Amino acid sequence: MVQITLAHNRFGLGARPGDRAERDPAGWLRDQMRRFEPAPAAITARPRTGDAVASMLTALETRRELRQMRADNPDGADKPATPMRALQQSLIEDVGARGHVAVASSTPFAERLVHFWANHFAVSTTKRRSANLAGPHEFDAIRPHVMGSFRDLLRAAVLHPAMLAYLDQPQSRGPNSPAAQRAKRRTAREPGLNENLAREILELHTLGVGGGYTQTDVTEFARAMTGWSIAGMRQTRQVKTMANSAAWADLQHEPGPRTVLGRRFAEDGAGQSLAILDLLAAHPATARHIATKLARHFAADDPPAAMVARIERAFLGGEGDLPTVYAAVIDSPEAWSSATPKFRTPWDWSIAALRATGGDGMAARPFAVMLRELGQECWAPASPKGYDDLAASWAAPDALIRRVEVAERLAAQAGPRDALALARELFPDTLNDGTATAIQRADSPRQGLALLLASPEMMRR
Repeated sequence: MVQITLAHNRFGLGARPGDRAERDPAGWLRDQMRRFEPAPAAITARPRTGDAVASMLTALETRRELRQMRADNPDGADKPATPMRALQQSLIEDVGARGHVAVASSTPFAERLVHFWANHFAVSTTKRRSANLAGPHEFDAIRPHVMGSFRDLLRAAVLHPAMLAYLDQPQSRGPNSPAAQRAKRRTAREPGLNENLAREILELHTLGVGGGYTQTDVTEFARAMTGWSIAGMRQTRQVKTMANSAAWADLQHEPGPRTVLGRRFAEDGAGQSLAILDLLAAHPATARHIATKLARHFAADDPPAAMVARIERAFLGGEGDLPTVYAAVIDSPEAWSSATPKFRTPWDWSIAALRATGGDGMAARPFAVMLRELGQECWAPASPKGYDDLAASWAAPDALIRRVEVAERLAAQAGPRDALALARELFPDTLNDGTATAIQRADSPRQGLALLLASPEMMRR
């Protein structure tokens, strides 16, 4: 029974009322990889990347025009609403769609993996130009590739307009590119090479800190990446539109061969950077970095060395095939140990609480507001590192108080429930006597449900 609870909570997103007790929890997890639906109805109903990019560019252009109007007529009576408001509403609806899919999913292990990779390849809505692109990034770049190869996932994630906008890639121009030479003749101002994207790919997405790259590798990779931009941007001219409205602007590309990690890459336009990405995707340091993050996420804040090595071997032996990697996670005994519980992040806890109460979730805006109150606003990490999943980051007393307050609201919305029966159904053979006693002594069914949602069993996975 402990394995069933771990399958539902550590590997999945929390049990739901009526979920059957699987006789083979590990087999249930493997089956989810086969049954995973990359594009459920709630996701397909949302705007695709191309539409989101067009909306973003239109809003930015309208904002520029409004600023000019106000500069020309500062005392004008008309003060049109900000064009960014529609983008904000689209973001909220994307958050709602993400939450709905997670709460309703019958493949919660697969959905957890989607969330893991979306956070690994983090973009943030705190940056205006990527505010409405975070949802399409997850829906169009992460979900279709989560059961494929790391190579394809890496390409899709880092070359998506959301990532390009978030890390300022469209502004990066090779110093010797045609666009840079033209700009120097016009303005005598040296165009800039932006290393943000190249650095984060090396440090966060592939090799990891200490992965063997140097500053020279960062600069050379950044030069190879010049040319990647977003279709329709004003500063991007003569482009070839690629998948998901990314674009290749040959005029911005730094010509010439590049050397990264000791390997020489001939000049090949966009193909040069793609070849470097493929090198990084298959690198042993990447395997180690990904294995460490997965072991931390599924086993313990201090990743067990044996589990890291097992996942690393699967990554390299399977040439980055992600289902092979996930099978190694499932086969790791360390992930099935109840001795090292993982503290739930606010996102994890929110989804588990909504699944536990048996509803379809919440309306998009209240759901987004709830996540903000709990301290983990959806797709809004403070840095490209994404949100961590360490207990020290989420278990502070004030954070726990906020969860208790939200638990009380969720219990009120759920209506009368037999909280003790629900607790025994959600946590068969693992329900703590203290939690059961507290629920039994509750003054009302509502209070009993709130106590269950705020219990240690719900806080950990």
